[in-house]
Parts: sequence; C-alpha cells; structure tokens
Amino acid sequence: MTRPLNITLVTALVLLAACRSEPIAFHTLTPAHWNNATQAQASDIRIESISVPPQVDRAQIVIRQGDSGVAILDTQWWAASLADELKTALVDQLANRHARQAVSLRVEVQRFDSVPGQYALLDVRWRLRPTSGGDRPPLTCRSTLQTPAGPSIDDLVVAHQHNLKRFAALIGQAADTSLKACPTAR
Repeated sequence: MTRPLNITLVTALVLLAACRSEPIAFHTLTPAHWNNATQAQASDIRIESISVPPQVDRAQIVIRQGDSGVAILDTQWWAASLADELKTALVDQLANRHARQAVSLRVEVQRFDSVPGQYALLDVRWRLRPTSGGDRPPLTCRSTLQTPAGPSIDDLVVAHQHNLKRFAALIGQAADTSLKACPTAR
C-alpha cells in the first residue's frame, strides 16, 4: 500500500518540477545614462514612423540559428514591442540634437538580426524631410550597422544599443548638412 503511494508522490513531484518555468527577463534598447545632470530637451528631429519586419516585431526576442533558422525566446522579452523599443531608443539618442532645420524622420527596418556570440545587425532605410515644406526634396538613405556581440542575450542587447547610437549619429549628420547627402556608416 505504501509503495503505490510513494510512486504517486514521486510522480507528482517530478511533474511539478517539470512545470516550473524560468522567470521572464525584460530588456530595453534604451541604455542607462550615468550622467543625468542635464535634462533632455526636444529635438529638431521628429520621428514620423518606424516599421519593423513582423518576424521580429514581438515582445519576445528573436535570434537567428544557423543559416535559415530562428528561435523565439520564451523567457527573454523586450520591454515593449520592438518597434516601440526602437522609437523610444531613437528619441533618447536624438534628444538635445538640434538640426539646421526641423525635420521629420521615417524609418523602415529591413533586417534586425541577433546572432548570439557573433553580432547584432541593423539594416535600415530612412528618410529625412523638412517639416517646413519648402522646395528641398526629402533625403532617403540606407544604412547597415553591425556590431560584434558576446554569447549572452545581454551582450546582444548592448550590441543593438551601440548600433542605434551609431544610427542616431548618422541621422544627426544628415540633418546637420541640410539634407544634402547620406552619411556613411563607420
């Protein structure tokens, strides 16, 4: 009689242990600022829209596996949808930047790749146009930014933060040159 009870108890404990899940970790593309002595002011660069491929625009972080596979990580999430994370990070990076004229920014992410232990990649088409109308045509550019990344998800997120910082610098360069030419990524 005690043997079936022990087997039932052990089976129940094994099933409960199998049901235990890891807690969800949340990540953001907006880096922590160590020196907040100055308040961020409004930028002359207004974000009109950001679009992201639907494969990666989700709460869970999506990583590449091999040449053709992807994995949706159940316990590694963005703090918001990827499009919202990108917008928040760009607003943060562009704060206090003053262009020669007020401009509107449209961003179309072509690729947002995360490869643990290798790299984070941001391939983006973007357009700046003067908000004051005028006869100046919009400037349309394409930038591909890649940063080496360590094996952890935290390493990948930091690499993506670095890509966004470089992207914001490119946007600022283009806005500072009165929309004359697309800057090159370094």
